[in-house]
Amino acid sequence: MAAPRSRHRRPGILAAVKPMRVLLFDVFGTLVDWRSSLIELAETAAAREGVQADWAVVVDDWRRAYQPALDEARQGATWRDLDSLQRETLGQVLARHGISLPAPAAETLVRGWRQLRPWPDSRDGLDRLRRTHLTATLSNGHLALLADLLKFAGLRVDAVLSAQFAASYKPDAKVYLTALRLLECRPEDAGMVAAHPSDLQAAAAVGLRPIFVSRPLEWGPDVSPAGPPALEGLLETDGLGHLAEALGC
Repeated sequence: MAAPRSRHRRPGILAAVKPMRVLLFDVFGTLVDWRSSLIELAETAAAREGVQADWAVVVDDWRRAYQPALDEARQGATWRDLDSLQRETLGQVLARHGISLPAPAAETLVRGWRQLRPWPDSRDGLDRLRRTHLTATLSNGHLALLADLLKFAGLRVDAVLSAQFAASYKPDAKVYLTALRLLECRPEDAGMVAAHPSDLQAAAAVGLRPIFVSRPLEWGPDVSPAGPPALEGLLETDGLGHLAEALGC
């Protein structure tokens, strides 16, 4: 059940928000809960193969390998999609932990990024925001992955945009600028919605309005969540419901 809207009310926040036509959304961690979803998938796949491991630790290590792999891929001569990078980093992480997981089970984990559960406020929040804004993903996931994930999670946006369209990965400025070009939108008319400070810092650097969404459980209950970045014009929210309220949706 959705929390009462008054619970997230912050007096005066709407007056401080400049009108935006477009809202771009990070996906992994911002709209969907990658960690608990992948841990559950890993435990199920490994149990079928009789393989035991601390899958929470493995999944966390795999996620930590994510951004370094993207950064390395950005320097490469040929763009590679996220499945390819995740497959490679998963193999490295499993080897470091001394885990021998049959190829079909490992591929189940790679494909698991298409089966991540949404945060409880994501569906309703996106639907409310779509009433008054053009909404689009802007994710490092490639188009095929995002299409499958959004369908699985029941999330609706007006456009599915990916770093793939810029043949790069966030936080490359080209990713944000390509999305704006495709939507025929000026930077000052768009906001970037994300739970990750680095994403918002890169977006703000090219003129997008930074919108921080707190996801305190992204890395589990025992890890301190990321705090909002110190950025001019930052809009800080507790979730998509709070964001919708702040924008008058």
